[in-house]
Amino acid sequence: MSNVNLAIIYYSSTGTNYQMAQWAESAAKESGAQVKIAKVKENAPMGAIESNPAWKEHYEATQDVPEADNDLLEWADAIIFSVPTRFGHVSSQVQQFFDMTGGLWAQGKLANKVVSAMSSAQNSHGGQEATVLSVYTTMHHWGAIIAAPGYTDEVLFKAGGNPYGTSVTVDQDGNMVEDVQDAVAHQAKRTVQVAGWVKNGLNG
Repeated sequence: MSNVNLAIIYYSSTGTNYQMAQWAESAAKESGAQVKIAKVKENAPMGAIESNPAWKEHYEATQDVPEADNDLLEWADAIIFSVPTRFGHVSSQVQQFFDMTGGLWAQGKLANKVVSAMSSAQNSHGGQEATVLSVYTTMHHWGAIIAAPGYTDEVLFKAGGNPYGTSVTVDQDGNMVEDVQDAVAHQAKRTVQVAGWVKNGLNG
């Protein structure tokens, strides 16, 4: 699947989704994909960021990570989103990013992208599944092809068994509760595999 261009786009205030994106990046590269990882632009005021030491630390530590843009979306055959939960939905930063894709959508350049999504929340029932599904709602409007992990590998059960996309609970100290690294890797490899089928089929 070396001909698959994979964009891994994440938003992370304190590092959880950045770590998940990095795990996905490693697994996708093992599958032979060309991978670019990028963050969603921060739109929170600096006062809010500086009021949370963990947020400020992560913000400063990831200054060198490129920001996701429409050029990246156009380049990608496949996209993995890793985003936190905000009241059972994506964060405002992620929603703003989606809202800026209207030009590409109008040109039909987002159709047939293979997409998959991951999420995190502070509680096991804090809206993780709803967040993944809210990403997929936008993807349906794009005309994208969703590559959900389902129950295609036993590692999903170790990670909590979310068939829509890997999700993780984060405790008050910022630690991941479930062991999700293998599930993230499986989801990334599956996304690359499906993207390879789609790309080769379209070009065949």
